[in-house]
Order: sequence, then C-alpha cells, then structure tokens
Amino acid sequence: MNAVPDPRSRQGRRYRLGPLLALSLLAVLSGATSLVTITRFINGYDPDLRARAGLPATCRLAASTLGRLLARLNGDVFDTATCSYLAILAADAPPTSNPYPSRAPLSGLAVDGKTLRGSRTADGTTVHLLAATRHDSQTVVAQRQIAAKSNEIPAFTPLLSGLNLTGVVITADALHTQHDHARHITAASGHYLFIVKGTSPSCSADSRPCPGAKRS
Repeated sequence: MNAVPDPRSRQGRRYRLGPLLALSLLAVLSGATSLVTITRFINGYDPDLRARAGLPATCRLAASTLGRLLARLNGDVFDTATCSYLAILAADAPPTSNPYPSRAPLSGLAVDGKTLRGSRTADGTTVHLLAATRHDSQTVVAQRQIAAKSNEIPAFTPLLSGLNLTGVVITADALHTQHDHARHITAASGHYLFIVKGTSPSCSADSRPCPGAKRS
C-alpha cells in the first residue's frame, strides 16, 4: 500500500496513507459496504492494532474525509500495487499437478470486463474494469479502468504489458479476437485461446474448428 502516491498535501496530514488503505481493506473483508461502515470499523479497531498499523490510536476518521481521499487516488497505480502483491502470492502457491510431465506446464489467465456494482453516477455513467484473473486460484493479477466513452479493446494490451506471459494461455471473449492482441501475446512468449464468430468472416474462414465444434 505504501507504493500508492498520497494525493494530500504534507501540511496537516494526521496519518499515513498506507496504513489507512490497509485498515480500509480489512473493513471491507469484514463486511463493510459503505464509507460510513468502513470508518466505523476503523474507528472501532483496538487502539493497539491501529497503532501497530501506523494509524494514531486516538484518530477518529470521518466518512466524508475518507471519501474525498479515496476519490483522489490514482486508480491505475492502486490496481498495479495491489495486483502485483496478489501476483506474488499466487506465484508462491504450490504448483498444480501436470498431467503431461514431458511438456512444459501451462497456466491460464482469463481477461474479462465487468461493470462495477454501485458505481452509477448522477449522469448515468458507470465504472467498467478490465481484469486478468488466474484460472486456478481466481486471483486478479492485473486490472485497469476503461476510459469513459471507450471500450475494452484499447485496454487489453496495457493490461497485459506488465505481466510475464511465458507459459501462459490467455483466454478472452470474442471482443478481443484481434490481430494486435494475438501479436502482443505471442511476442511475449504467451499463448491465446480466442473465440471466433461468424461476424468475422475472414478469420472464421481461416480457422480450423476443433473436432465436434460448431461455428457460431
């Protein structure tokens, strides 16, 4: 969490950003679903716990203060910091059994986009995220917010650019069946499994269906 830049002025800071984000995460994992409940959790933590985390034991955090701070954070930097940590944990997990010992083991990474629940604003816009998730552990190892008035396609390559794709099979829906996406993955020593639909006649004509597969 300390890798996330603090958007506040140094003057008047009463607590460090890293501990505050860590305690906010604990609150969310404990069931907090709003700024009010998050601050209630943080203010209710044992003073010794808050002190060990780096937050003053006597600090009484207000929901409005927390909301303004979170709104000013760089979302992409925050995603990079948290996902990098999760990727390290996932890499340290015990390896799964390889049914083909003579072949190099492969791992799967699913790229998919989701609209963030509860993110709709007064003007009707919502927050849409594109994430890369491991098949085996469902760990999100990369995530980016889709720019307003855009779509997932321009975010695909930046999402994967910081990942080691050696021995990784990227899966995605038909939206990402793009030549540039395939070139980026193979150039990074990765593999891909994309859906080909009949709406892409040239690609569909060049592809060879798997046994028993049907063209859509």
